[in-house]
Amino acid sequence: MSEKKEVVTGSGAPHWSEKYELVVGLEVHAQLITESKAYSSDPNAYGDHPNTNVSVISLGHPGTLPVANKKVIELAVRMGLATNCTIAPWTHYARKNYFYPDLPKGYQITQDQTPICTEGFVDVPNTRDPGSSAAMTRIGITRIHMEEDAGKSIHDVDPFNTLVDLNRASVPLIEIVSEPDIRSGQEAYDYLVEIRRLVRYLDICDGNMEEGSMRCDANISLRPIGTEKFGTRCEVKNMNSFRNVMRAIEYEAQRQSEVLDAGGSIHMETRTFDAGKGSTLGMRSKEQAHDYRYFPEPDLQPITVSEAMKERIRKEMPPLPRELRAKYTSELGLSDYDAAILTDDKATALYYEGVIATTSNYKGAANWVMGDVRSWMNERGLTMEDFPISAERLAGLVALIDSGKVSHSIASQRLFPLMLENASMSAADLAAKHDLVQNTDEGLIESIMQQAMATYPDKVEAYRSGNKGLLGLFMGEVMKGTKGKADPKRTNEVVRRILEQN
Repeated sequence: MSEKKEVVTGSGAPHWSEKYELVVGLEVHAQLITESKAYSSDPNAYGDHPNTNVSVISLGHPGTLPVANKKVIELAVRMGLATNCTIAPWTHYARKNYFYPDLPKGYQITQDQTPICTEGFVDVPNTRDPGSSAAMTRIGITRIHMEEDAGKSIHDVDPFNTLVDLNRASVPLIEIVSEPDIRSGQEAYDYLVEIRRLVRYLDICDGNMEEGSMRCDANISLRPIGTEKFGTRCEVKNMNSFRNVMRAIEYEAQRQSEVLDAGGSIHMETRTFDAGKGSTLGMRSKEQAHDYRYFPEPDLQPITVSEAMKERIRKEMPPLPRELRAKYTSELGLSDYDAAILTDDKATALYYEGVIATTSNYKGAANWVMGDVRSWMNERGLTMEDFPISAERLAGLVALIDSGKVSHSIASQRLFPLMLENASMSAADLAAKHDLVQNTDEGLIESIMQQAMATYPDKVEAYRSGNKGLLGLFMGEVMKGTKGKADPKRTNEVVRRILEQN
């Protein structure tokens, strides 16, 4: 379903924006949808009993050896292609060494000097300069690399102890690192929406921040307007929604500006976000790369990604949202708004693609998908996968309206509900069965109109004297006489012609 658009809080621009420029880079971790973990055959499953999806390999017992999951490599390449990255033809793994209770091996298998994807970008809506002709802003992607997840420390179950669940240990991840190109909380929000849209289109991650399958850390700094040198950054963690990422950025920008205005300096540190208070709190000084003692992973061989492999993966990818948006606006003539709604999620886009495969009324099809179809799903809290009318049957409904055999109001109020109840009959068959086909007999319309004029002669004179609003009275009489089955457009023409005769 569509994510509700959030706006930057507060009234107008923050006061510090007149003096400082906000610089933000995001690190997004996306858990990959695979059957097994990154380097072992342990199940990759969410919600199982704690510490059941583990083995001697994921726990790092002595003498055990990891084996790279080929699916993880393919999904990383898929995301790299979708974000316009260069795919490295040769790359290797690295060990990132640190000690934490939920990291059983004492190190994390990741990539350091040779990430599998580099120098990409995504485009987000232009919110920097609403008066500009540019509809989009480009956010660079520095790198995408593969790594394994740590376990999970749980602090709110036992009042005296921290519990550790290692089911998540060695679950495959990709980390998507943006360039420091983001300039507002809203832009960060829009960037995350686009990244989540992509991972869902590609079927590589479900994108649920609430469950932790997609997580985001924000590197935030300020610099005086007009300067090139970046300010000292702080990394903010523990944000479990897109809105909280935006809130954390806004708070941190305000905090840093107050420190700088008071003559202080910003220290590189890692901070946590308190969603209840809407504020960030210092956790520890920020680690540098050398603190992790990176070195090449000795137990995994380097990876080679051939051109043939890239092309195979590219051909297996579904159409991407940016490609569909361009198609809908330039080829089908839809508005930017319609294109954005239709491509908001993969299921809706594929459904619409199915509808327009058998109808050329692209705008009519879009109106049905964005209107009656979405309303029905939203009222029931369902998704497109649950919608009972096939794309081909909906296209038949659009064709029936276009042919003039049913009016749009009859189609929406009576035929559409019948199609929801009957999963097999076409719109045309249901319209015939329930006597919903419009009456196009002009002779019948003229006969009913003559009776109405005889009933309301004073209204006829009033209409001819200039009270054109009375047209609705006679339209209503004809629709009543035909039990609502008269073609409204043709009826309107006939009624006007008869009323305007002397």
